Amino acid sequence: MARVNSVELPGVDIAALDQGTKVNIGVAGILAQRPVMAECLGAFSDAVIHSGTLPRRLVELIRLRIAFHNQCRSCMAIRYREALEDGVTDDLVCSLETPQEGPDLTPAERAALRFADLFATNHLAIDDVIYDDLRQYYTEGELVEIGLNCALDVGIGRLAATWHVTDDLSDDFRDGDGKILTPWGQPQLIVS
Repeated sequence: MARVNSVELPGVDIAALDQGTKVNIGVAGILAQRPVMAECLGAFSDAVIHSGTLPRRLVELIRLRIAFHNQCRSCMAIRYREALEDGVTDDLVCSLETPQEGPDLTPAERAALRFADLFATNHLAIDDVIYDDLRQYYTEGELVEIGLNCALDVGIGRLAATWHVTDDLSDDFRDGDGKILTPWGQPQLIVS
């Protein structure tokens, strides 16, 4: 059970939703405790995820890698249909276990994932060398997008992890015994 109470979202028929969307609605219902903030966060999230130039595949890889560091169970369980359509497969997600060795990852993706790892675990270690590596593959604007995706994923993912929104997850992700979970090799919920 979530640690913060959800409020009912007007006009949302929970029974008609796919399981992945139900998980997102669980988080949205908590955010709805503060509707103006929820609306602004939703607009910001939509802008970061959909109005940039980064491939959805890369955005999803960053999100899943950071979800692992955050140990956000709901974040790890979800896959977004747009990302699946852009080439995110189970094998690719499994590459995230060791991204610097992942055979299905491009050098550009590895550079972005290295940044994401550091952003989530030791942000002060991100230096000129890391940015110079990224610049081999990304424009300045794309560097901003990568950073904003990481900021959104780390911040909201950590908050969602503390809320423990796991009611609509499979038992694999609902387990609360403190063991470290991974988004690779686990069942997934698709969000349309």
